[in-house]
Amino acid sequence: MPDAKQARFIADYGLSAYDSGVLVAEQATALFFEAVASGRDAKVAANWVTGDFFAAMNRTGRTIENPPVTAIALGRLLDLMADSTINGKIAKEVFEAMVETGRDPAAIIDAKGLRQVTDTGAIDAAVEAVIAANPEKVAEYRSGKDKLFGFFVGNVMKAMAGKGNPGLVNAALKQRLG
Repeated sequence: MPDAKQARFIADYGLSAYDSGVLVAEQATALFFEAVASGRDAKVAANWVTGDFFAAMNRTGRTIENPPVTAIALGRLLDLMADSTINGKIAKEVFEAMVETGRDPAAIIDAKGLRQVTDTGAIDAAVEAVIAANPEKVAEYRSGKDKLFGFFVGNVMKAMAGKGNPGLVNAALKQRLG
């Protein structure tokens, strides 16, 4: 039975043999994963279940039958990443708060003010401030030191307390620096 389920996880969800093997090792784990993955990116769900979720179970001494975070709550967290309400870094912070408090991810995000910034005006202002504060780095970047792009991204994200939408930050920087 686990072999058939593993083959199905590989075929239906596009998971690796290793990930599917881990997820089907126990019936309860397979059911938990399927609940999390339902209607979502299965690879992202598998990474969260086998990574952060398993780590939280080990850390808290909880089991899949009495999980530190329910499959429904973990799925909601993944939905908030998928719709760009939060980014992956913020999701990890929210997940830890979920483990500690049992609260819904959206409630944690609202209570802590963790919504990702998608306002292009705010992102553009942060980009301008970083560029203005680092004219020598701008000159180096424009003279061919492309690896400095990461420096700019990091500083904009720092200026935005990690809440900037990474895709929008990258686009704004490419436009402004190019």
